Amino acid sequence: MEASKAKGSFTPALIVVDVQEDFCPPEGSLAVAGGRDIAPAINTLLSLPFALKVATRDFHPQDHISFGESHNPPNNKPFESSVRIPNPSNISQSREIPIWPVHCVSGTKGADIIPEIDMAKIDMTVEKGQDRMVEMFSCFADVFGNKSPEATNIDLADTLKDAGITHVFIVGIAGDFCVKCTALDARKEGFQVCVLEEVIKSVDPGEKGWGAAKEEMKKAGIKITGAGGPEVERVKNLS
Repeated sequence: MEASKAKGSFTPALIVVDVQEDFCPPEGSLAVAGGRDIAPAINTLLSLPFALKVATRDFHPQDHISFGESHNPPNNKPFESSVRIPNPSNISQSREIPIWPVHCVSGTKGADIIPEIDMAKIDMTVEKGQDRMVEMFSCFADVFGNKSPEATNIDLADTLKDAGITHVFIVGIAGDFCVKCTALDARKEGFQVCVLEEVIKSVDPGEKGWGAAKEEMKKAGIKITGAGGPEVERVKNLS
């Protein structure tokens, strides 16, 4: 057994999910209420001795398949319409995804991580959702579970494993989409996962959105906890 996987070992990473201009008020095209408000708490976490600190960001082409503008009316209304997309690795499979406003297009301000985040403390940035034909909420894989260099610039699971990471702490936007999917995939990859609830903002903060996401994560063995909880105290004690 590798030392990093030995019973009782603790080598934590922090993943800061998609705290980008287009997901934050006042000008974001897909702004999530209170998105900027979590920046101070994120910076506090970034000051802790996590073994690896990762930021993620949507980094879409202009004609991404999830954008309303990529489809013909009337079934192209953001937040109302959906589209069924095929699995690029298995065309017999398909999945329905929501239609969104154009957001986080590579090379635009909207794709930038907000300046309130102390990026000097970030070790690497995962740029995801680059394949125009497939949706990618998680920073580990697309909605079909595929990993592809066309969709993301870093194989995050391999990177974390190479660094001996055992535990993953997740914060950011949006709790009911990219945070949830990142957490579920991290668990599938074999990591212990903690989602820090007060450092999360969701598209739908109610029971049908964030509430349902929490239940799904809990069933997968993910711990929903707080930034002041014993798990974060354990990180502090590494210093």
